[in-house]
Amino acid sequence: MSHFDRRQFFETSVGAAAAGLALAQVGPTGSLLAAEAAKPQAASEHEVPAPPRIELGKTGIKMSRLGQGTGVHGGNHQSDQTRMGFEKLVALFHHAYDRGIRFYDMADLYGTHIYFREALRKIPRDEVAILTKMWWRYDGPEAKTSDAGREQIAHNTIDRFCQELTTDRLDIVLLHCLMDAKWPEKMQPYMRALDKEKERGRVRAVGCSCHDFGALKTAAASPWIDVILARVNPKGVKMDAKSEEVVAVLRQAKANGKAIIGMKIFGEGQLVHERDACMKFAQGLDFLDAMTIGFEKPEHIDDTLRLMAKYSAKAST
Repeated sequence: MSHFDRRQFFETSVGAAAAGLALAQVGPTGSLLAAEAAKPQAASEHEVPAPPRIELGKTGIKMSRLGQGTGVHGGNHQSDQTRMGFEKLVALFHHAYDRGIRFYDMADLYGTHIYFREALRKIPRDEVAILTKMWWRYDGPEAKTSDAGREQIAHNTIDRFCQELTTDRLDIVLLHCLMDAKWPEKMQPYMRALDKEKERGRVRAVGCSCHDFGALKTAAASPWIDVILARVNPKGVKMDAKSEEVVAVLRQAKANGKAIIGMKIFGEGQLVHERDACMKFAQGLDFLDAMTIGFEKPEHIDDTLRLMAKYSAKAST
């Protein structure tokens, strides 16, 4: 997920005062909740405004527009966030919650479930939305496994996720890092398993994250998808195609009924010196329901919340 470089953060800090704004009230799909629109304005640059609450597309999931990401340089069950250690990362989760963040973005690949489990000792489960991702590549070569076997592995994976997080349900489960335009053909066993988990009530919404433009276009048209996690920023950094091309596809995906969550908002740190422009861009995307950023310091959360409050979010329709 997008992240800050600590040195750049302090060298380029805009010191932005939290500008008051009246958030537009829009329709029920992907809407900014009316109660949030009436929130009092922050009085000074030292105050940190809470992020607006949204209802995520047609999923019925209520959460904050800004999420805490946990996958900076993620892989092999670890990330920059887990490398902080339990004490620092759990404290960061708690700081995010105290600032009004109600959306936490995790993945099996990052190994962050057990860290958030510790945070849930103090964070009320019913007040937050948990997004996680299934790294299906762990399951071995497709030629050496049966569809039935992979479907059972998917169910077992959901069992494990719930155990790791000590929860009876997962709000959003994504197929992680799809890179093939024909992914629905290969992912059928996982899609069937997740459909059954939705019926059981252990998963509320399903979708994917994409790292390929063809895969993204397929996701935008797929009736199976509830939620797309997509890389988007004004410069096309760490994205699947040029910014304008991705924006067009995501706008169509929204028209097709998908909820859209943005990642790489600051280009995984490469655009941190332009983060004011990046946030203005993201807040101006009328299809964007929410965004996730891989914070590593409490001050990064505070700075971004002030920045988010500086720009009025366009209505997500």
